Amino acid sequence: MTRKEKVLSFLWQHLLLLGSLYLMTLGVVLCIRSSLGSSVISSLPFVFSLAGATGQVPAWTVGGYTIAMNFVLVLCQILILRRKFDPMQLFQLVIGFVFGWLIDLNMWLTSGLICTGLPSQLLAQFAGCTIMGIGIAFEVRCGSVTMPGEGISLVISQVTGRPFAKIKILVDTTLVLLAIAGCYLFFGRWQWNVIGIGTLFAMIYVGLVVRFIAPHLGWFDRLLDYIPGFRRYLFGLARLLYRRNSDAQ
Repeated sequence: MTRKEKVLSFLWQHLLLLGSLYLMTLGVVLCIRSSLGSSVISSLPFVFSLAGATGQVPAWTVGGYTIAMNFVLVLCQILILRRKFDPMQLFQLVIGFVFGWLIDLNMWLTSGLICTGLPSQLLAQFAGCTIMGIGIAFEVRCGSVTMPGEGISLVISQVTGRPFAKIKILVDTTLVLLAIAGCYLFFGRWQWNVIGIGTLFAMIYVGLVVRFIAPHLGWFDRLLDYIPGFRRYLFGLARLLYRRNSDAQ
């Protein structure tokens, strides 16, 4: 593969990654909109954003607090690994920033979505978890740097020698417990729209969606490998437009 092909492959890979992150964040936002309980990754930022609306903490958005949380998770990786930390993993900060920004974008795009009854709440939660699972399956397939949430789990697994799956459950549980603690700290009571039955459903169902979708993504692998043809298409289109412009003159 030539240098140009490697650059184009990198750009194409991360364009598909951007689409995967969009699906993930759309799923996150739909879970928030359901008011049945947010997803694990957004539970703590959601609590802080609600507290920010009351003036108890800075009035940042859910996406803003998600970016801050991802920064802390990467910082924890650096503190744990120290000199063994791979500088390439700092790219997690970029992924974490884009993830938070896309959450705010989808919060804005779905601002008109109001779930007033249980059927609409259940539908929003189900759709959100399904879309999130599909997005995660695509994101993993892209093979880029992991999300900070997975990154910290990998680091702890590497240091402790414990299986990644068990560490991931431990990290997710910790985030949920911190969100619950935040509810009592800021509001003095449990916030069911933040940590509710939907959160438990997401913890179980999203993994099942990923496990079901993953074996059927051969077409996505071919899409990732479709770089040379994609390049020829772009160059061919550019030549066609140039010739038409020359003929018109």
